[in-house]
Amino acid sequence: MPKVEHQDATVLSDEELRTLDAHWRAANYLAAGQIYLLANPLLSEPLRPEHIKPRLLGHWGTSPGLNLVHTHLNRVIKERGLDAVCVWGPGHGGPSVVANSWLEGSYSETYPDVSRDAPGMERLFRQFSFPGGVPSHVAPETPGSIHEGGELGYSLAHAYGAALDNPGLLVACVIGDGEAETGPLAASWHSNKFLDPVHDGAVLPILHLNGYKIANPTVLSRLPESELDALLRGYGHEPLHVTGDDPAQVHRDMAAALDEALKRIAEVQRGAREEGVTERAHWPVIVLRTPKGWTGPAEVDGVPVEGTWRAHQVPLPGVRENPDHLRQLEAWLRSYRPEELFDAEGRPVADVLACVPDGARRLGANPHANGGLLVRDLPVPPLDDFAVPVDKPGATLHEPTRVLGDFLERIMQDTAQRRDFRLVGPDETASNRLQAVFEASGKAWQERQLPVDEHLDRHGRVMEILSEHLCQGWLEGYLLTGRHGLFSCYEAFVHIVDSMVNQHIKWLRTSRQLTWRAPIASLNYLLTSHVWRQDHNGFSHQDPGFVDHVLNKSPEVVRVYLPPDANTLLSVADHTLRSRDYVNVIVAGKQPCFDWLSMDQARNHCARGAGIWDWAGTENGAEPDVVLACAGDVPTQEVLAAAQLLRRHLPQLSVRVVNVVDMTRLLPGDEHPHGMSDFEYDGLFTRDKPVIFAYHGYPWLIHRLAYRRAGHRNLHVRGYKESGTTTTPFDMVVRNDLDRYRLVMDVIDRVPGLGVRAAALHQTMADARTRHHAWIREHGTDLPEVADWTWNA
Repeated sequence: MPKVEHQDATVLSDEELRTLDAHWRAANYLAAGQIYLLANPLLSEPLRPEHIKPRLLGHWGTSPGLNLVHTHLNRVIKERGLDAVCVWGPGHGGPSVVANSWLEGSYSETYPDVSRDAPGMERLFRQFSFPGGVPSHVAPETPGSIHEGGELGYSLAHAYGAALDNPGLLVACVIGDGEAETGPLAASWHSNKFLDPVHDGAVLPILHLNGYKIANPTVLSRLPESELDALLRGYGHEPLHVTGDDPAQVHRDMAAALDEALKRIAEVQRGAREEGVTERAHWPVIVLRTPKGWTGPAEVDGVPVEGTWRAHQVPLPGVRENPDHLRQLEAWLRSYRPEELFDAEGRPVADVLACVPDGARRLGANPHANGGLLVRDLPVPPLDDFAVPVDKPGATLHEPTRVLGDFLERIMQDTAQRRDFRLVGPDETASNRLQAVFEASGKAWQERQLPVDEHLDRHGRVMEILSEHLCQGWLEGYLLTGRHGLFSCYEAFVHIVDSMVNQHIKWLRTSRQLTWRAPIASLNYLLTSHVWRQDHNGFSHQDPGFVDHVLNKSPEVVRVYLPPDANTLLSVADHTLRSRDYVNVIVAGKQPCFDWLSMDQARNHCARGAGIWDWAGTENGAEPDVVLACAGDVPTQEVLAAAQLLRRHLPQLSVRVVNVVDMTRLLPGDEHPHGMSDFEYDGLFTRDKPVIFAYHGYPWLIHRLAYRRAGHRNLHVRGYKESGTTTTPFDMVVRNDLDRYRLVMDVIDRVPGLGVRAAALHQTMADARTRHHAWIREHGTDLPEVADWTWNA
């Protein structure tokens, strides 16, 4: 039976009910038409097989419920003048959202060739899931969307990210009962403990339970309503239940539920903003239960379809070949009475548009869903205010991320009034040495506080939760609605969001091809507590492979930086925080690290992306005998220590030291915008000399990036090769053959003629490694010659 749990329910007039139902029927007709029709969009003649697409792709099951939500959001937005967006979580709800965008006119404004008339309707139908057309899910091509529907679990996190620092915005979020089973979505219910009702907008979750996934029932739909109600109340929400399959009654109940939800939201915000209420709010959630594939075919070939898993995709699969299916399809489409919904020219009639808001109030036209229209330049302070002094290389040490923390604290200060910068991370801000930011902003927190707590702030803009998924989802929603941010994470555990960054990269790549989508601030990662200094946490915390994952993706979008010291980290951060439409990965250590470059030198070096450190080598104008290359802070130190050993023991050897900050520089110029031409690469690494490359991550990445270069056959890479444990810092590099002694041995092995002439030195280096193993097992610390090493040219 229909049910809505609240008092003073909205009473729709007969006229309101009639027009809402007209809009809903029109959206249903357009959603089904996109799945099936190639021609004859208004059914102006009997359906024939040639009117049907040769390949039927798309998902009908969720569409009627999404259309219902869209219709009713239109009503409240128009009546109340709301500023609202909606995140459409069900993965393949594309037919619904595109249909509603076309009805309201935002689709035709964005794509004038898909006009709001019969020819435009035919184009709308033809392009859906068709070569050269649009995807079957809600995608960047869909006006009003900030959420990629191709992967499930992130809708609610995206919705909260959009609401942060948007006090006037309502973010509705439709959560499919399939995606509600995912881990990220389950954790996302806790986002309400971080939503500040004073400075943030409101999120209205709408849990759409239609009972089934592709082939199985959904967990939440089978829970007794009392148990589901208790679960949602336990998450801190006040549920409003709407259940039924009678359209008229569901319309009435949905209208009442939305009005009640908005009333409660207004009460929460008024209490916090005007009356000083500080207790955590209990926000409303709507639970909408309607049949899967509602209003579609009840039965097909003698088996039930509506209200079952069979309605998930294409309820009538054999329409071109099966006359019975064709007749059923025509009857289904005509059941919406399209002749009442569209005029002779195919334009929506007045009744259909009665609930539709105007201008930017339309869900497909709200500028928050095209965040690049709203983004402002970030006030990035002068780097010289934070640079560490470097009179000569390697004379001092700093913790790079601590230096960066001071820089980020200034940005936090300078954005305090405009509130458009957030730092997110899984419980690691202080661990990653960024705690200076707490001088400008505490950590967002709406739950109770205890005297022992530190830096918790109801209005804070630093966000910590032990869920990388939520950190990523919040930040994506924040960026997509026109703001800036940084995600700080332990290097090994950022892999948890591998699939999320995939989707964001695909979103950005597609958005770049859409002239109407304005560029947004880049998604910036700071990966620290990295593989080489996880000696205390051990093997489980040692994985540098996120860089490999990202560099597999669209080259026009991805960038990877490995700054070797504090000043280069500042320079890279300055660049990435100013950038647009990229995913930037920065890997930098938090432990004390030698300062190699002054601020001016760091700027120039980072601008080049890769360059010769002539002060570290022994070329003296001659052609090098060997190139020692490095990328990453620990590999850089080991290369410089190796260069120093070679200078001392083989002074006649001409050694070039090359440091790489921007990993994409190693790619050919025709494969990545930052890539080097062969001429540049050969000038840096030579065409025929041995190159010993000490790399931060898995060594085969360097080979993959450089395999087409003329000198690749001379390239020998040392890096992490899955040899880790709880041990000393230097033992980590020894275990993976990245240490200075091994690098010297590699030079001797690969420079022609040295194998015999420098055999004694080779033996000395091997003995040093043996000595190291004995020492750490006796003393538990690194060799004094390693622990106390300094650069001395």
